[in-house]
Amino acid sequence: MKYDPSKIEKRWQKYWQEIGIGKADNNSSKKKKYILTEFPYPSGEGLHMGHLRPYTAGDVYSRFHRMNGFEVLYPIGWDAFGLPAENFALKKGVHPKISTANNIENAKKQLLSWGMSFDWSREINTTDPEYYKWTQWIFLQLFKAGLAYEATGLINWCPSCKTGLANEEVIDGKCERCGTVVEKKELRQWYLKITAYADKLLDGLKYLPEWPGPVKLQQENWIGRSEGALIKFSILHFQFSEELEVFTTRADTLFGATFLVISPELAKRWIDSGWQAPDDVGKYVKISLAKEERQRTAEDKDKTGVDTGVKAINPANKKEIPIWVADYVLGGYGTGAIMAVPQHDERDKEFAKKFGLLIVDEPLVPINEAIEKFGTKKIQYKLRDWVFSRQRYWGEPIPLVHCDKCGIVPVSEDDLPVTLPEVEKYEPTGTGESPLAAIEEWVNTKCPECGGDGKRETNTMPQWAGSSWYWLRYADPKNKKELADKSALKYWTPVDVYFGGMEHTTLHLLYSRFWNLFLYDQGYITEKEPYLKRIPHGIVLGSDGEKMSKSRGNVVNPDEILEKYGADTMRMYELFLGPHESTVSWNSKGIVGVKRFLDRVFGFIFDESAPESKTVHKLIKKITEDISSIKFNTAVAAFMQFLNENVRLNKKDWEKFIILLAPFAPHATEEIWHEVMKNKDSVHAQLWPVYDSGLILDEKVKIVVQINGKVRDMIEADSGLTEPEAKELALESEKVKKYLESGNIGKIIYIQDRLINFVV
Repeated sequence: MKYDPSKIEKRWQKYWQEIGIGKADNNSSKKKKYILTEFPYPSGEGLHMGHLRPYTAGDVYSRFHRMNGFEVLYPIGWDAFGLPAENFALKKGVHPKISTANNIENAKKQLLSWGMSFDWSREINTTDPEYYKWTQWIFLQLFKAGLAYEATGLINWCPSCKTGLANEEVIDGKCERCGTVVEKKELRQWYLKITAYADKLLDGLKYLPEWPGPVKLQQENWIGRSEGALIKFSILHFQFSEELEVFTTRADTLFGATFLVISPELAKRWIDSGWQAPDDVGKYVKISLAKEERQRTAEDKDKTGVDTGVKAINPANKKEIPIWVADYVLGGYGTGAIMAVPQHDERDKEFAKKFGLLIVDEPLVPINEAIEKFGTKKIQYKLRDWVFSRQRYWGEPIPLVHCDKCGIVPVSEDDLPVTLPEVEKYEPTGTGESPLAAIEEWVNTKCPECGGDGKRETNTMPQWAGSSWYWLRYADPKNKKELADKSALKYWTPVDVYFGGMEHTTLHLLYSRFWNLFLYDQGYITEKEPYLKRIPHGIVLGSDGEKMSKSRGNVVNPDEILEKYGADTMRMYELFLGPHESTVSWNSKGIVGVKRFLDRVFGFIFDESAPESKTVHKLIKKITEDISSIKFNTAVAAFMQFLNENVRLNKKDWEKFIILLAPFAPHATEEIWHEVMKNKDSVHAQLWPVYDSGLILDEKVKIVVQINGKVRDMIEADSGLTEPEAKELALESEKVKKYLESGNIGKIIYIQDRLINFVV
């Protein structure tokens, strides 16, 4: 039988939809397995190779667990609000509602054509009012708990997207979405008090043993917990402030503090209060505030700063010390001011040497004594509150009303969702006001508390809002009365395995843990942590080893690969490229080998007279272990090697091979299962084969014999030897005997069927 994917794939995709191959049952008595991949934002370019990698991995893992008797939830949806969708709509000159719907339709066709076994009955869309009703509801709970607040502050501003950005959305000084250099702008904003959960977010990481170390470390560093003290320094002859408070983790070095350094942000506040700063200070502050924080604090950065001319008094030795302004001190960390102790801090020493400041070697004092005499204990975090509002149209409206009499009032929960108004023009204004502010008939409303005139909040939520709780909704997506039924949440959550990218470690992963912890504390959900295991994937580069981009001409379009080779070949080659967590380069020449392998599978003719194959049992063990440990590339290699080495298999063994291959090549195996092997039900409904441990042992094995770690002989023996048996056999070797004549065996290290090492 000839393998022609174009003739079989759509037929089996339709069949799987009809029988509900991926449909999960909330009332199942089986043990559950909740497998999640990050839902995509529906871009106009369609889904790309970066989507194919985690979705295929998740699909193989899901099919495998269904065949192992688990009730599997593998859902999908669309992260459709926010900057990516709106920017695309602006580029095309259409309304984002229209372009988003079109993009979702296209992306769904792609996923279906890839053979993904998602539970489509649970499909969600963050722009659906029935969904964002509950996003707004969660915001109201945060507001009522005092964790959502309005403030005017200096924020990151993207001049291209014309909106404020959270710190986590600024990468190397540029907008995470469009790459434009970010500016600082003072604006009225809504914030979520994520800092109130800093300790809980840190503590929770201790109970996530299956999260990769680098992911946990990134979150720990981003939260940045420091224990220290606040110490006040009197300022001399300065009418705008009588004292300067600093945060330090080294109160024991206070006697060696020879100057203070304030942040450009604090210097600007002094200037705004009326301080007539020297010209060089004013210029320096302006230049510094235009820089991104990572750029300012880089270890290898050349130190810059300016003397303010203002003096302070060291409270420990009463000596007069200068106050400088330098960009390596950040306004949002601590108090925005530090004490500099050049003798005990390398950065301070570099700064002092460069600008000729005093370096003294004063004795340390006990830290608790210093804090008791001169300061107060303080725990500080690098984490900042989450800038939550955006000055854009395409986002969830914030469900609050501004009333001159009552202040800021939450919309009644009975009146949710607050829907976006239908508008023709939605372009961002760039003034700091959302386009919604100009729609008077929508803005003007009644105060939910007093019934008087009020105005709706016109900023919208960020694109991260809908993804900060979406995995919870999958458990009960049609519920109109609550976020999700608790019995459904108790069964499905937490997510067992979450496939996703490393780039979301301090964005989505941190935000969603925060919302989950809050909802748990409020008693709305059943689990403290949302995800038990996180599996990051590496980036797929172009064939030139560079990141795929149109300008480089190295973009690989999955639709084109699909049309030429079929979904199964594309899936298996993607998995074969390298370890799931590693960065890999796509090579279209290599895909031919996978296509040939599937051609051979299709052309294989089983032999009823062939004996039972021991190698099939070895393959069952290998593929089972590889899928369980996310080693898909070695599993694909094992399939190929097996077919090369086994030209005769009986029907029973061939069936086992086809079942093992099914999660990787679902269409081809379904075709063979039905058309060649004449089975009636789906191959994906079969139980996973179990290997016979007695059949996976080789009759004869070669055992390496070492003395003090050096190879001295190789002996052939029956498999399964015990340590005493292996020792006896090894000591019969003449090559081994001569190395043991002058010494005694102190220790034996034995790895069954592989190695015996005598420590002499």
